[in-house]
Amino acid sequence: MQFISSVKNEQIKQLKKLHTKKGRRQHQRYLLEGEHLVQEALAAKVELSQLYVTQDFINHDVHHLIKQYHDQTTLITPEVAQSLAETITPQGIFAVTNLVKPALPTSWSGQWLLLDQVQDPGNVGTMVRTADAAGLKGVVLSSDSVDVYQSKVQRAMQGSQFHLPVFTADLLPVVTQMQQQKIPVWGTLVDRQAISYQQIAPQANWALIMGNEAHGLNSTLTAMTDQNIYIPLSGQAESLNVAVAAGVLMFSLR
Repeated sequence: MQFISSVKNEQIKQLKKLHTKKGRRQHQRYLLEGEHLVQEALAAKVELSQLYVTQDFINHDVHHLIKQYHDQTTLITPEVAQSLAETITPQGIFAVTNLVKPALPTSWSGQWLLLDQVQDPGNVGTMVRTADAAGLKGVVLSSDSVDVYQSKVQRAMQGSQFHLPVFTADLLPVVTQMQQQKIPVWGTLVDRQAISYQQIAPQANWALIMGNEAHGLNSTLTAMTDQNIYIPLSGQAESLNVAVAAGVLMFSLR
């Protein structure tokens, strides 16, 4: 087993580049941090090219993750682990995997979540995780949403990224294609034509678009939706967090 003790090691320097979108694109790889994400990746049969672990993690590897990838495992010191980590208290395990972008479907069916210019990593991760829990077919992020391979997004998804497809694409042709295939597309916006989500009967096929945290849906998408819906509020709060609203709608529309 290889051992790395210096944070200035060239291999570690290259790994730290995967913390940036540019680095991930350049190397076509990304970094998973934490036992749960690595365990979920292995359960989904995601191929890991390399593992980096501390001795303390090895001593407490109750799920025998190292046994599965012993030949591709590098031992690192706690100091190196801290330099690689994007969490305050790293668990001492990191994995490198290929950045594979799945091709968009050409035939749409089932229930889909579309995210338009959503920027907060926690919101995106929470909505993907909720879509997984609600049994949706998949999630499509607009090209100008936060990078789905960013570490904060990955952690917030909690492994749901390995359970359902998550695409990044221009939403305009996606919405057009869905509508051509008779998939109703609902926007989330309060306007004169919007109706309460409670007036929408659950059905087998639909797409729900959630907009940017500050500005909502862009005007082009707003004009394309089959119906804009909203959640009636009973208290004095001006609005709901986008991830909370998405959770209410996904489970209700199911």
